[in-house]
Amino acid sequence: MMVIVAVSGCSEKPTAAIGEIRGEPINAALRANGSGPGATQARNSAISNSIGTGTTSAASGYPLIGFDRLSAFKFEPGEDLLNPQTNRVAGQSLSADAMIPANVKAFDQKKASIRGFMLPLKVEGGVVTELLIMRDQSMCCYGVVPKINEWISVKMQSKGVKAIMDQPVTLYGTLHVGEMRESGYLVGIYQFDGERMELPPD
Repeated sequence: MMVIVAVSGCSEKPTAAIGEIRGEPINAALRANGSGPGATQARNSAISNSIGTGTTSAASGYPLIGFDRLSAFKFEPGEDLLNPQTNRVAGQSLSADAMIPANVKAFDQKKASIRGFMLPLKVEGGVVTELLIMRDQSMCCYGVVPKINEWISVKMQSKGVKAIMDQPVTLYGTLHVGEMRESGYLVGIYQFDGERMELPPD
């Protein structure tokens, strides 16, 4: 199975391709011992509902900005926004920024910690330097394409981080909110300059 990370409604311009991913269907039955994809789905649902409570990490001093806020609004851009806009004239072209609520735009350029599931995009020297952080693990393991406000594009600013695919991680850095385009195509509304990463306590 080939998983494509793409902006919803714009299959012609994927932002990245990931190789073969193995895993059981997300709707598979819960095993008797409480494991399996059914348990994973339930755990991920609980995590995605609790990720981001507006608290501050004592270890970092960076406010936790979670997907409970970043993906709480409806974001369904039409074809006019998804298609290339290479000849934009100020005040005369469409912008995805108009669909982002003011309380979310307020996070732009702010130091933050974000928590979610990693999908590595670029590996250099055995460490991940570019990745997506997503609200839940469906994209990572089951090929479900998330909505554009359910993932954040991350570029590590110094050394890379270890690939962690099976549990949520917390990244610290600077969040950027607003329309992002490549070759005219809308590729995201969240970008993160990552400084460091930490795993949840055992």
